[in-house]
Amino acid sequence: MTPPVFGVVGWKNSGKTTLMARLISELARRDFVVSVIKHAHAKFEIDHPGRDSFKMREAGARQVALASPRRFALMREFGDAPEMTFQEILPYAGTCDLVLVEGYKREAFPKVEIRRDGAASRDPLSKEFPQVVAIASDRPGDEKESLPVFHLDEIAGIVDFIVATLALRAP
Repeated sequence: MTPPVFGVVGWKNSGKTTLMARLISELARRDFVVSVIKHAHAKFEIDHPGRDSFKMREAGARQVALASPRRFALMREFGDAPEMTFQEILPYAGTCDLVLVEGYKREAFPKVEIRRDGAASRDPLSKEFPQVVAIASDRPGDEKESLPVFHLDEIAGIVDFIVATLALRAP
């Protein structure tokens, strides 16, 4: 069975990763098992020159699996093949209580939108993406929204909202 999914979206430099980390910490504190899917830029790199896995990919391996008693990682090179869809990636989240997603603003799952000074824009995404169900803002009093609005630091309240929206049961 696919676990429930909730997303965090916002313009570049809005603080998506910071909010994600804070939400994960609060959810973990409440004993929820959380998996994360993050949509990254086209040329992101998790491997580094000199590592065995890097050498294997450079040599032409299309897929490299790294396994240890404590962790498992899988790197797949697409070459000219198309990017995997969100639905193709979701099963890799594994067994968990919920999947938190950074990005994928066009996908059909509920999301909180971040609005913050210093971001590439403060233009609302909620008008274009109906899956946005709440706003997290550094100026919540300035937001003209029919959606629930939280201060970016109101982590417990945002987590309460996620738990209620997904109808999660406390572990």
